[in-house]
Amino acid sequence: MPELDVEVAGVELESPFVLASGVWGESGASLARALRAGAAAVVTKSVCLEPRPGYPNPTVVELPIGLVNAMGLPNPGVEAYGEEIAEALKPGKPVIGSIFGRSPSEFCAVAKKMEGFGVHALELNLSCPHVRGAGAELGRSPLLTEKITRAVKGAVEVPVFVKLTPNTASIASLAKAAERGGADGVTAINTIRAMVINLELSRPVLSNEFGGLSGPAIKPVGIRAVYEIFEAVRIPIFGVGGVSSGEDAAEYIMAGARAVQVGTAVYKEREQTFRQLRRHLSRLMTRLGYESIEEMVGRAHGGR
Repeated sequence: MPELDVEVAGVELESPFVLASGVWGESGASLARALRAGAAAVVTKSVCLEPRPGYPNPTVVELPIGLVNAMGLPNPGVEAYGEEIAEALKPGKPVIGSIFGRSPSEFCAVAKKMEGFGVHALELNLSCPHVRGAGAELGRSPLLTEKITRAVKGAVEVPVFVKLTPNTASIASLAKAAERGGADGVTAINTIRAMVINLELSRPVLSNEFGGLSGPAIKPVGIRAVYEIFEAVRIPIFGVGGVSSGEDAAEYIMAGARAVQVGTAVYKEREQTFRQLRRHLSRLMTRLGYESIEEMVGRAHGGR
């Protein structure tokens, strides 16, 4: 049997499959449920300094090719999130706290709180495509990406990952900025800015009008992004976007990811998803002759 365990910037994972932020992570109990169902680690919903209600419905549109959502980053504020983290930590697997803010000082304040709650690492959400003054509006700037990353790295001891936006001319330049800021790793990609029109009403379906496209439709974009980032930086990469099979995960890993995050795939088959992915990847690795994840990382680059 091939070895599926892998280490990403000091975070030890029993397999490369991690629950992505925003799906099946509504509470500490649901995060713990994902871990008991086979996720190697979980990334929390994105949390900010003050409570945020998010957008009114409709916030999600299901399409044959994936999902378009604009939740508006709803969360109870970091002060109220300690109990959720405590619940998520009970299965004894890594918990990665996703955070966002509107300035370096706000990021630092949330990061310190989350570290104090006991998370194993932080993921900076610099890539949400539909919240004004946060997410991709900050993360499209290499200068701000570097500045925010450096500020958070100076404020905490746990590993810091930066989740990058694909809604940019060069995601590799953002990865370089994160690396210059001291990031321990990057996550690529977040959703792609998108819209769905209701023909009967002649109006956008989502209350926010614009949302983010996730799922199978964006997998080739994610693979390309990870491939470009692997060529540009030396820090490890979480691949994310349309992973629903062992083959999908293997593509990301051969492009350069050390592990993958899974989001839209758990939207329909939550309890079965992670164990199925592990079985699929294990069978594929056996067929292709790989004995470990490490052997596969970056193989599409011809030997780096």
